[in-house]
Amino acid sequence: MKKLESSLLNMLFVLTFVTVIAVGLLAVVNEVTREPIAAAAMRTLNEALKQVVPAFTNNPVAEADTLENGFIVYPAMDGEQSVGTAVEATAMGFGGELRVLVGFDAAGNIYNYSLLAHAETPGLGSKADVWFKEGGRGSIIGKNPGAETLSVAKDGGTVDAITASTITSRAFLKAVNEAYQAYHGNVDAATGASSQATATQQSDAHTAASAQQH
Repeated sequence: MKKLESSLLNMLFVLTFVTVIAVGLLAVVNEVTREPIAAAAMRTLNEALKQVVPAFTNNPVAEADTLENGFIVYPAMDGEQSVGTAVEATAMGFGGELRVLVGFDAAGNIYNYSLLAHAETPGLGSKADVWFKEGGRGSIIGKNPGAETLSVAKDGGTVDAITASTITSRAFLKAVNEAYQAYHGNVDAATGASSQATATQQSDAHTAASAQQH
């Protein structure tokens, strides 16, 4: 009986030791791979930005704005002029989360998009990568979600869903529509701030002029 207790204690000790070693190794691997993974993700994002908005001269990533609702907005500038905006949005598809980078031109029309990550079925939902692009059966390029909310034909909309992947299509369009709302809200906020600044400047100028007259 004592021998059994001794063996059990030994087994627990060995299991604990192995667990500690495994956790330590995982921590080391995570630390070693964290920076390369982050660098790879950054390269993917930068390449996607070049595709989804008109040519820019600034650094959209460095100037990105994370909104209160979690959306990330990347401004594309050519000198001092805004040429477009990219918005990163997510939605739950059939197999998991879809992460989409949607690019809008200065007028709010969809310029292009990039499917950054997904867990959809290969050959079906994964077609979202190209299905909604220019030349695709469900192309949304050039459309303005502010003029008409994008939805699949089965729901009364004008966008052809991916064959046998209606759930994925709905999720994708949901992300695009929400990206537009984030884009539109960000533009309104920027415009409002600009208008307020202009009004303040005009008020200050008027006050200064009045003071000079008196």
